[in-house]
This record gives sequence, C-alpha cells and structure tokens, in this order.
Amino acid sequence: MKAFFIPLLLFLIIMTEGKAQEYKVITSVESIVSSGLGRSRLISATEAKDYRAYTSEQTDQDNTRNKSKRSDIRVKNFEETKLLNFFNIGGIRFQNIAANDALISSKINAMVSEGWELAFVTSAVESDSGKGDGSGIFITRYIFKR
Repeated sequence: MKAFFIPLLLFLIIMTEGKAQEYKVITSVESIVSSGLGRSRLISATEAKDYRAYTSEQTDQDNTRNKSKRSDIRVKNFEETKLLNFFNIGGIRFQNIAANDALISSKINAMVSEGWELAFVTSAVESDSGKGDGSGIFITRYIFKR
C-alpha cells in the first residue's frame, strides 16, 4: 500500500509544481453620473496581449521614446456585459446596484466553474468633485488565477 501512495504523492507534487499559473482580469465600470446618463459595463478581454511588444527600456545610453502604436495595443475581441448605472433621474437606484451584483456574481461563478480562482479584488472611485462636475466612475478589477 505504501508503495502505491509514495509514487502517487510524487506525481501530484510534480504536476502541481510544474504548472505555470495563468491570470485573467475582469473589470467592472459602474457609472456614478447623475440622471443616469453614464455607461456601465463588465469587460473581459478574449484575446491575449504580450506586454513586451509594447514596452521599451530607458537607460542612460538609450532613452529612445517608446514608439508603440496605440492602435496595435487596442483589444478588438472582448466581452462586454451591460450593467446598470448607479443613478437614474430620481437619484441613487438600489435595484440597479442589486442587478449589477447579480450579473457580476454570475460572471464570477462562471469563471470559477471554468477552473478559475478569484485571487484579488481591487477597486477605485473617481467621483463627483463638486459643483459643475457631475461625473464619475466606480471601477473594480477582479483578478483570477488558475
């Protein structure tokens, strides 16, 4: 029995150690523009990009500007899920927040069922800065790994 478990244990260790981890970022952008005029979306890229193709290294000897074209960096293949805005004409809309939570939960559950693990969540707000601004976004990045 012991002779069976030791090779099995070694096999499992090798399989888990040898796997490179993969990460995927899903971003929700929720509008906090008054009167419901903003746009809110859940965004997920469906194509990969290699950052090295758009990166330059600056040194004392060579400080040549990065000449990457913005059009080459843009992703044309992505999922866009419509979310509801936090505000409507009457003010904050709690039903919209609950609806967004349901859609985001659905996306997270789908990712988990595909073998992804939610590793990190980070969020930020750019909000109304006072009289005459009236705009802002609530952005959240969900970082998955497998």
